[in-house]
Amino acid sequence: MVYKILVVEDSPVVQNVLKHLLSQLTVYVPIVCSCYKEAEATLASQNGDEFFAAIVDLNLPDATNGEVVDLVLESGVSCIVLTGNFNDDLRLELLNKGVLDYITKDSRYSFDHVMKVIERLRKNQHIKALVADDSHTSRLFVKTLLEQYRFNVVEAEDGQQALAKLEEDPEIRLFITDHNMPLINGYDLVRMLRHNNRFKDLVVIGLSTGHNSALSAKFIKAGANDFLKKPFYHEEFHCRITHNLESQEMLETIRDLANIDVLTKLKNRRYLFDEGESFYQQALSHGDGGGFAMIDIDHFKFVNDTYGHMIGDSLLELVGKEISLAFPESLTCRFGGEEFCVVSNESDDVFEQKLVDFQASLRTKEFTGAKIKVTCSIGVCHQKQDSLDDAVRVADKKLYEAKNNGRDRIELD
Repeated sequence: MVYKILVVEDSPVVQNVLKHLLSQLTVYVPIVCSCYKEAEATLASQNGDEFFAAIVDLNLPDATNGEVVDLVLESGVSCIVLTGNFNDDLRLELLNKGVLDYITKDSRYSFDHVMKVIERLRKNQHIKALVADDSHTSRLFVKTLLEQYRFNVVEAEDGQQALAKLEEDPEIRLFITDHNMPLINGYDLVRMLRHNNRFKDLVVIGLSTGHNSALSAKFIKAGANDFLKKPFYHEEFHCRITHNLESQEMLETIRDLANIDVLTKLKNRRYLFDEGESFYQQALSHGDGGGFAMIDIDHFKFVNDTYGHMIGDSLLELVGKEISLAFPESLTCRFGGEEFCVVSNESDDVFEQKLVDFQASLRTKEFTGAKIKVTCSIGVCHQKQDSLDDAVRVADKKLYEAKNNGRDRIELD
């Protein structure tokens, strides 16, 4: 998806800097206007809603008092102010109007910060946030701040309702909770969540009024990522949210690097044995699920010896993509070398038919610039086993039989 960014700026130098930074990321298309009239005409012609966000200067040749901010906000476009003058009273006034951020052009970092805000907006569209507060006014205020930054927001009136919503909706990634709530207070709620491994990646931020200076430490020791005392400034709120989300995203990236095969982008063997057991047992609990397949590319050594290891790596990468596409609901991993595995949570009949279809599809394709045709041998365990390790042993034995019986075939237990 491409996002149009309106830039309203009379300085050619600043225009070029913003155009360069936005164009470096192919998802953004900068539309540059040099004055208020140009911006007005552009917004009118685009119906406003086609712009993802706007970056505007306050002092334009034909609008020296920030009139462009009202124009952009009235058009329903998220607005970031980038100005050469810092005025604290004006900053507060603009933030209260709904401006996302007020940034001064005092260093290169200012432009980097603009890009950071734009990128955060784009990512936030896919993040669901839960706000728990028994005060409707306070809850609405926090919800409005989050929606300005494009979060999808759901609400809870007390701790018990918040807990129920978190348990039923695994897509909630950000949880903002007040402390003083009926049934379950915020502090106890955080403690309950952190004792459940399912919520280990949930970003939790506590809120509270009052003068209990120890409460923030209690919240954080209980497992909260951060804590804010009411009332708080818009900027502090958004900075804390952004900082904590970015920290969590960094942890997830590090975890992915440890669990994802660099070449094929499938899960790796480590992930299979660390997390696959849980997936396998859940699949078994569905009744007729829990199939496990080992897939081996036939005569792969010949490919490496004939075309070289770079072509061989390209072939592995492409076959990995085929496996991922063929089994979208399953856990797909690179087991090692030219061996892959699939842990299915579908019925045996469906899984076996998908394996047959995958094998047939593989025969019809040519891979890499060398137009290599390949086949694969598959060993399948569909009988219920006590553990994933047992399923691997059975499937591996069947894979050995498939190779000995001529390759390019499927052997079932």
